[in-house]
Amino acid sequence: MSGIAVSQPDVTLLLDLDGVIRRATLADGLPAEAEQRWIGMPWVDTVAEGASEKVERILKDARTLGVCAYRMVNQRFPNGLELPVEYSTIRLGEDEGLLAIGKNQQTVTELQSRLLAAQQAREQDYWKLRDVETRYRLLFETSNEVVLVLRSEGLRIVEANLAALRALSLAPGQDFVPELIPTEQELLRAMLSRVRQQGRAPGIVVHLGGDRAAWTVRGSLLSNDQQEVYLLQLSPMVTPVASLNAPQSRPARAERPGVPVEDLLDRVPDSFVVIDQNGVILRANPAFLDLVQMSSEGSVLGEKLSRWFARPGADMAVLLATVRRHRYVRLFATTVQGELSTEVEVEISAAGNAETQPRYIGLLIRDVSRRVKQNAASPPSPAILKGGNTLLAALGAMADDLGQTSLPTLIKETVSLVEKHFIEAALERSDGNRTATAELLGLSRQSLYLKLNRYGLDGAHQAVPGDES
Repeated sequence: MSGIAVSQPDVTLLLDLDGVIRRATLADGLPAEAEQRWIGMPWVDTVAEGASEKVERILKDARTLGVCAYRMVNQRFPNGLELPVEYSTIRLGEDEGLLAIGKNQQTVTELQSRLLAAQQAREQDYWKLRDVETRYRLLFETSNEVVLVLRSEGLRIVEANLAALRALSLAPGQDFVPELIPTEQELLRAMLSRVRQQGRAPGIVVHLGGDRAAWTVRGSLLSNDQQEVYLLQLSPMVTPVASLNAPQSRPARAERPGVPVEDLLDRVPDSFVVIDQNGVILRANPAFLDLVQMSSEGSVLGEKLSRWFARPGADMAVLLATVRRHRYVRLFATTVQGELSTEVEVEISAAGNAETQPRYIGLLIRDVSRRVKQNAASPPSPAILKGGNTLLAALGAMADDLGQTSLPTLIKETVSLVEKHFIEAALERSDGNRTATAELLGLSRQSLYLKLNRYGLDGAHQAVPGDES
């Protein structure tokens, strides 16, 4: 045995030639075990179920060949603990028996299990990444919007979808900046610099193509381990002035030659804005820029008009719902908040470019702060009070119950009557939009639903498209 070196065995078993344990020794690193209980037991009876055949082969090889090395056995200890132990077994002379020396492999087994789990997780992540990449590529190629990916250094086109190739003849490998006029090149660099610093920036307008058509450009920054790139989304600028001249059911009136409509809109002292069906600004005149305290038209393009409303959810929802339902809005009152925290009372008149589901909406926004202040102390007009006649009549009828009903009951019924009246008024004003109604009343949507159910108003107004509820 002097020629064999075993480094710190965890289990040492001295066996006779029949495999019966005559002596057992455990290392200090193992939990305290009553290993003496193994004395006189066959080794095959001390292993886990299913490991008996492996022990029989170990004993046979050791008796026949003199040595059997590196066989893993699930050893069961006297207290019931099972550990994977790797045994090397040798024969001691002709009749001296066998010596089995074991090393605890629990740590190795755990590492192997972790490695296998990590490999499986990595493979799953790989296929998820491939799935995301495939979806991205499909959306990128089939999008009708022009999409470009620019290298952050040099602004060379890395990727361009089919829409970019067809509409602007832009392809990977081209330099994007030379396609712009000099003033717009600096504007693009300024926007991308702001995207890098702040993560986002307002869209800008550039002129591209042989006809130098106007395009709205929005950018975002993408980064990975290898490089940083800019993702640009380009949308053609519409000219909605002509389409707003008349509803689609009537032939559009041709613009008279020599009438500078665009110049006139830029000089109008009232704010004029064109938005799409989602409320995103497509055109704004200088008066609107002064109203919201922004420096250039490019800084508001691509932003939602509701950004500057005091109650963005309610006001914009009511405005869009009314235009969809009645084709236009007159004297819609709200408050506009500028970028420098100024608040201005305004009235909005708006019209869509179609009888139903207009794609574009033109809004004329007039500052009425001075008139509101002058009329603040004036009594309400009969027209304003007209809407409350029904409520007043109902409250007057309740006076007949005085003396027959207790005061707390009268107060409770009065509160319910007034509450129902104002909920109906808010539903009427928001055209049935539950989200806008809740915001007008200062309630959560859950509270509004409970009150609608309480007063039997669940089906009084149908929710309009775009209602978040």
